[in-house]
Amino acid sequence: MTATAPLHMTGHFAPVPDEIEATDLPVEGAIPPELTGRYFRNGPNPLPGEVSPHWFTGHGMLHGVRLRGGRAEWYRNRWVRTGALEGRSMFGPEGIDLSVGVANTHVVAHAGRIMALVESSHPHVVTPELDTVGPYDFGGRLTTAMTAHPKTDPVTGELHFFGYGVLPPYLTYHRLSADGELVTSADIAVPGPTMNHDFAITDRHAVFLDLPITFSMERLAQGMPFAWDDAYGARMGVMPLDRPGEVTWFDVEPSFTFHIGNAHTDAAGRVVVDGARYAAADAVAMWDGIGTDPDGIVSGAAATGLARMHRWTLDPATGRASEEVLHDLHVEFPTVDDERVGRAARYRYAVTEARGRSGIVQFDTEHGRAAEHVLDADTVAGEAVFVPSAAPGRAEDDGWLLTITTRRDGSASQLLVLDATDVAGAPVAAVTLPRGVPAGFHGSWIDDAELG
Repeated sequence: MTATAPLHMTGHFAPVPDEIEATDLPVEGAIPPELTGRYFRNGPNPLPGEVSPHWFTGHGMLHGVRLRGGRAEWYRNRWVRTGALEGRSMFGPEGIDLSVGVANTHVVAHAGRIMALVESSHPHVVTPELDTVGPYDFGGRLTTAMTAHPKTDPVTGELHFFGYGVLPPYLTYHRLSADGELVTSADIAVPGPTMNHDFAITDRHAVFLDLPITFSMERLAQGMPFAWDDAYGARMGVMPLDRPGEVTWFDVEPSFTFHIGNAHTDAAGRVVVDGARYAAADAVAMWDGIGTDPDGIVSGAAATGLARMHRWTLDPATGRASEEVLHDLHVEFPTVDDERVGRAARYRYAVTEARGRSGIVQFDTEHGRAAEHVLDADTVAGEAVFVPSAAPGRAEDDGWLLTITTRRDGSASQLLVLDATDVAGAPVAAVTLPRGVPAGFHGSWIDDAELG
């Protein structure tokens, strides 16, 4: 990129110009033989010669590493072949075409189907080799966009998600059966078009975020049509899963949350939600800076734009919400063991950048402790995905964390395998990737068993 390129297209954010493949990747340490599957990660990657107006808007590119038998068999990267990549616009003469999108935010598997996701369009199905099959609307039943943050109930196998849009209905809840059929859709009443990036489930509830970053047509031409809106207010909504569309709303302190860590319903019937929360002033600073300096989402390079792990407790008996900061570390991209989604869980994992050093942190919510795996000053961490061990009766943290790290100049990357029982310790394994992988968003570990 040239010296005039925006910051979100330079250094460790700089897009790669092509698709490559490499086999038998170098490994330091030992990859646990239980890791038999694929680690896929999604993120924005404009085409060569394109200048993306905002970090969030580049074309989706998937980066994948295949692990099997203690070896890193291959790395490959592929653009998701979307209508946007072909130059089509989602805004057509007949309205918004939800089959067109950049598919740049997440990649998940459900019912044997791998989907690349972005919250403004339908999912795009890809193969285990990262070839694009095409957009998917569940047999014509999905009439809204699909969030990039669906939640799979670890007991029922159902996948819960939502779609939001800039025209009514602004928010719609959806549920897929364990075999991938869209079986439920219900409108959720909210006063206007807000940015709903994530939500939560418990074993009996869905939790929606109605927060003050809102859409305006005037901002659309600037590349990112959302901004902080002091007048909108802030609420969290609790919906019983057996009564779709019936939501009880709780007023909360003005703030913004991109990403939920987890939620559960406690013994008293209260809904407890954890996430990476930006207080009002931090949210304004983060949002104003992220389009030009995306490091601000974690490091606070954009003024005070920092998020901290936060807890909301929503009490249906009183109709009130209480809030507390769980830890002072600056974090983003919180994750949890997928087998604990919607249930009480002791541990959360997140990306942190403190004292000028990036790393992965494990929060022990029972004891209020944090363990950090700190990288060298020239390397940044990506989202950490937990992979459980197969040990019978395993402890909650018995497993591994996978994260792609990238040099700050974009020159090189590794896939790190950390022992989740000793996050601060040395990596179990480090796989050297054949190129620098640009900083991106979210990924998944897809075990071979998930694909049959």
